[in-house]
Amino acid sequence: MSNGKCGYAFVGELDGFHFPSLSDFLDPDFRNRIPIVLDYAIGNQSCALVNNSNAYLCQQNTLCIDNMESGLGGYLCRCETGYEGNPYLSPGCTDIDECKDSNLNDCDGNATCTNTAGNFTCSCNDRYSGDGRSDGHGCTPDQASQISVIKLSLGMSFGIVSLLIGVIWIHSRINRRKLIKLREQFFQQNGGLLMKQKISSIEGTSANSSKFFTAEQLKKATNNYAENQIIGHGGYGVVYKGILPDQRVVAIKKSKVMDANQVDQFINELLIVTQVNHRNVVKLLGCCFESEVPELVYEYIPNGTLFEHIHKTLSRLTLEHRLRIAAEAAGALYYLHSATSIPIIHRDVKSANILLDGNYVAKMADFGASRLVPLDQTQVTTLVQGTLGYLDPEYFHTGQLNEKSDVYSFGVVLAELLTGKKPICLERSPAERNLATYFLVSMKENRLYQILEPRVVKEGTLEQLQAIAELVKRCLYVKNEERPTMKEVAMELESLRKYRKDPWVNQQSHEESESLKSDEAPTDLYTLSIGPPTGDISGQYSFGSSTTFPLSKSFN
Repeated sequence: MSNGKCGYAFVGELDGFHFPSLSDFLDPDFRNRIPIVLDYAIGNQSCALVNNSNAYLCQQNTLCIDNMESGLGGYLCRCETGYEGNPYLSPGCTDIDECKDSNLNDCDGNATCTNTAGNFTCSCNDRYSGDGRSDGHGCTPDQASQISVIKLSLGMSFGIVSLLIGVIWIHSRINRRKLIKLREQFFQQNGGLLMKQKISSIEGTSANSSKFFTAEQLKKATNNYAENQIIGHGGYGVVYKGILPDQRVVAIKKSKVMDANQVDQFINELLIVTQVNHRNVVKLLGCCFESEVPELVYEYIPNGTLFEHIHKTLSRLTLEHRLRIAAEAAGALYYLHSATSIPIIHRDVKSANILLDGNYVAKMADFGASRLVPLDQTQVTTLVQGTLGYLDPEYFHTGQLNEKSDVYSFGVVLAELLTGKKPICLERSPAERNLATYFLVSMKENRLYQILEPRVVKEGTLEQLQAIAELVKRCLYVKNEERPTMKEVAMELESLRKYRKDPWVNQQSHEESESLKSDEAPTDLYTLSIGPPTGDISGQYSFGSSTTFPLSKSFN
């Protein structure tokens, strides 16, 4: 059976064969498997005899097959290969289009199938060669074609990469221009131009040596402000340790806020501070105005704060060390009060703001809380800034700021050096909680030696310790006019250093001084947090931790 038309007919034995499926009719040996009772053929002649006669029944595109199944003879008609249809009826068998059905042709995937009469051909596509048959050589790419494809692929890849690089380069250039423009804007906004103008107008001063750092320099110096470079932080800023290209180690203070309304005042004060040049004052090396807020660059002091040495490494500080450090700090404050073009009041004198360098020389730090005071004028502020335990009570109650406020705070530092006790300690009894009050009461009740640090009592003479205590007492007077000046304090401390108990003490103090230098000391110099901002713009650039006390009344 084929296409629903009868292609072959016979009469077979009824029980001779069972049909499991219709596909059995497609088996060429089908008639040999069935006991045939009656078969047929056309005529009783062979194909050779009837081929040219009018009795020949096979139509076009057919084959004549002699009937060999019986002795009767005759012939059968079948369609030629590549054709289909009824071979006995006009017009005979028609061509099969093998290209329409992939199951009827074996052309390669890179070949084109072309139908022909009774057959089909396969021809390879452009840039391919071969017979086109999947069961033969198929179609393989030409060598020239392969090179062209490789060149094309490489060209496209190079083009895409070049385009990508170009886009990235253009994007980075645009971002860099934006960054440069933004830094220029910050530089002008933060007063950089004003600072340059003022520096250029100063001749013959150390202000000419002050340096303007770029944002890129400080970024590299701090390894992009890495967390492991932080040496101090607080609510309003962070201090980083940095290494400049010339290998100088510096402390870079990056504040978080800036009062745009007080830029002029900040520049004026910064200009004065850059002129401060004293061996016992932490040097401001320069500044950077290209960030959102100005960044200040200070010299790095490696051996910690006096506070740390008093309360954490107490046994290493001899009386001679304490007096020397106190005298050096007093000399620094005297310099700030008297030797600069405009007096500078520190406003936050405390042991945590006295640093020790590589030779354990005292360095006064934290000028962010400083106040520039015109000569012969008393400043009245609406915000009182300082640290509890060190704060001048008269300044706290009246808001009147002068250099004697620093004298009071320094008196507390002296008491701290003598006793080894913290200025404020809530763990002590109420009578002993405030060191300044406790020290004065102890002197009044003649029990001063009970509160002094044992090593101080052991190393000092009676006259020396009594004289130091009297100096502390004078510094802690409530009325500022009764307090000595920092010049007097510095001179008296230098004089007190000359007291000796016995000659052998000199040798002992020298040996302990060398021992102190060889011992390990804390290296985190600026561990205290940066104080909150005040009405004074320079208060935003403080290394130390300070407290601001708002006053509820105004002053005239």
